[in-house]
Formats: sequence, structure tokens, C-alpha cells
Amino acid sequence: MTDRLLQSVEARTDDLVALTADLIRFPTVNPPGEAYRPCAEFIAKRLEKRGFGIELIRGEGTPGDTDRYPRVNVVARFDGRSPGPTVHFNSHIDVVEAGEGWTVDPFAGVVKDGRVYGRGACDMKGGLAASIIAVEAFMEAYPDFPGAIEISGTVDEESGGFGGVAYLASKGYFSKPKVDHVIIPEPLNKERICLGHRGVWWAEIETLGEIAHGSMPFLGDNAVRHMGAVLAAFEADLFPALDRKQTSMPVVPEGARRSTMNINSIHGGQTEDFRPGLPSPNVPDSCRLTIDRRFLLEEKLDEVKREVTDILDRLKRDRKKFDYRIRDVMEVQPTMTERDAPVVKAVAEGIMQVFEREPDYVISPGTYDQKHVARIGHLFDCIAYGPGILDLAHRPDEWVGIEDMVQSAKVMAIGLNVLLRDGRS
Repeated sequence: MTDRLLQSVEARTDDLVALTADLIRFPTVNPPGEAYRPCAEFIAKRLEKRGFGIELIRGEGTPGDTDRYPRVNVVARFDGRSPGPTVHFNSHIDVVEAGEGWTVDPFAGVVKDGRVYGRGACDMKGGLAASIIAVEAFMEAYPDFPGAIEISGTVDEESGGFGGVAYLASKGYFSKPKVDHVIIPEPLNKERICLGHRGVWWAEIETLGEIAHGSMPFLGDNAVRHMGAVLAAFEADLFPALDRKQTSMPVVPEGARRSTMNINSIHGGQTEDFRPGLPSPNVPDSCRLTIDRRFLLEEKLDEVKREVTDILDRLKRDRKKFDYRIRDVMEVQPTMTERDAPVVKAVAEGIMQVFEREPDYVISPGTYDQKHVARIGHLFDCIAYGPGILDLAHRPDEWVGIEDMVQSAKVMAIGLNVLLRDGRS
């Protein structure tokens, strides 16, 4: 019943590859937020030619937004011939730094051996390109469709999404009645539907001391040594306790079904900006530690925080001169869309038709922009589905498979047909 639609996607394979390569060639590295505007304008120009109404929206006042690095998002909308629901495909255009270890130019969009290589190929410009191709194929096959289709290219997902989806959600772009269903083409593997993600609490812990001459440390109070006591207590008490916690959420990979905490960074005392000179001999009076705590649906955020502050308070009682400050950086509740939600069932139908098997239903170990759709937009008919292998994200020689993109585009096109036309031929 969907042969015409699938053939329309297949006929666009070369276009899909070229579009993915073109998107990779915009070095939208975050931080600081390079090339956001030209990439957004490129997407806008393509979709405008196909009849979409275009908005370029700057996340003014959001973290990192400056005139040099404006947080520019694109939102495109096409209204069908009659009223109906709105399906929104949201992809982030920002990528992490390339890093070392590449054998190809990370921003050349190299095509070889059935793959497109480049930073962001997998996460997630291949998914963005596949969603555009899916929409264009659907519109060609069924020009009289009801409802509306939106496509957005948003920024800053890699740093929390505050200049992108969070900003747009605060302006009503991810709420009913404007939008009914959201698909985020993150690289969670082509036969999987990602229902949501674990929760996250980022915090900065600062231990306090007293500055003194480095040759007479007994006259001061070393904040770095105090932080060493914090780390030792975490190793002895907190990490083993977290490892014992398990979730019923279908988180992948298996190791992420436990509670985890990462030490993101530690900074104390003399900075390294003295190089190539020499540092001054001081006892450090401050040491700052950033933690990244990922928690489960079964945990409550206040209990997650208390596990850390109880250790800090114990050290304050037991360790001479120990004092600390703690600052929340980011907190996001776990989210999990129900398996019988319309968007889940629609994409599941696409997977069953394309791959002739039931989809796997998974939860992401880390957050993505679904968190803002849920917490700000209060829209819960939202999933992640797209091409690409999650393990390749952020790594050297990142790539996305061409056949994977084509198949995922077919799944998305069938999902559109189910959501907007009830799957009619």
C-alpha cells in the first residue's frame, strides 16, 4: 500500500547523500557556536523552494548568544489541504569539536564505501537530511494530505539545548495546538524507537581554603586537599551505592541501567595560563569540581542531591576547617513516552514495514532535546528515531551509512502517512 511512497524515497538517494554532505560542510562547532546562521539559512532556502513558510529565530539572551555567535534556529512549516494534526521533525545542527585521530577531513563530507563521513554525520546531520527527504517524498506521493508538517534545525543541543529547543519551547513552538507529534532523528539505530532518557543533575562543588605562601602551607588551608577528601568519600561510599541501583527502563547500553556519576572537571589553585613562565607559589583557597549525575525513573531528584550533600556535610563535621559551596548547573527529570502513544505506534508501523520485524524500544543513557519538549512544551507524544549508530557519535571518523539513511527515511515517511492520513493508500 505504500509502494509509491517508498519508491519516492528511494529515488531521492543521491539527493539524500548530497544533502548530508552539504550539511556536514558547515562547521557548526559548539562551543562556541560557529556557522549557525549560514547552516540555518541553507536549510531555509531548500525548504522555502518546496513551499514551506520559514522562520529564522535567534535565541536571544540564551547562554553563548552573542553578535559574533548568534543562536540562530530555523523552523519551516507546510500546511496541508485540510485541517489535521501537525507532525514536527526536530534536528539539532550543532556538532562537537572534531578532535584528533581523523583519517579524513571532518568537515569535507567525504562519501566512500557506502558511508558519509564527517563530524555530525551520525549525530545528527544524517538524521536531519533523512527527515527532509522523507517529508519531500511524502508530499510528492500524497499532495492532498491533511494537517501540517514542520521541520526545524535547532542549535546548542550538545550544550543543553537552551538556545535552541528550550528557547523555542518557551515561545510555544513545541506545544499543542501548534504541534501534536514530534520526531527527533537522533542516531539510536534504525530499528529502535527511543522513548526517552535518564534524568540528569549537573552541579558544581567548591571546597574552600585560605591562601598562603607555598613554602609555608601550614599557614594556609589547602582547598585542593579538601577536594581530595571529597573524591575519596565518593569512591568509598557514593560510587558503590550508585552501582547497586537498577532501573526497569530499557536503557541502552546495559551499563546505563544503573545510576552513574561522572566527574566532568576539576579546577583548583594556579591556572595554566602562566605558561611558558612559572607559577606563583600559593596555597589554593578554592577548588571546583563539576559532577554529572545520571539518575533513574525510580529515583527522586531531592534524594539524588541529598546523597551528595550528606557526604559533604559529614566531611564538614569530621574534617578540620572543611567548608564547601554547591551550585546547581542543570537538572532534568527522566522521561519515557508511553509505547501506545500515536507517534510511537506510527514509527513502529514504519519499522515493521521496512524491516519486517518489531522495533526495539529503548531509553537513551543521556538526555537530548526531548527533555525541553516535555518539561517546557508539556508535549509528551515525542520520540527519538533516526539513522546512525550511537556509538559513533563524537568519535574520530564519524560516519552514517547511506542505506541506513534511506531506510530510516522510509520509516519516517510511513510514520507521516500513519499520523496524517491514517495509513491510507
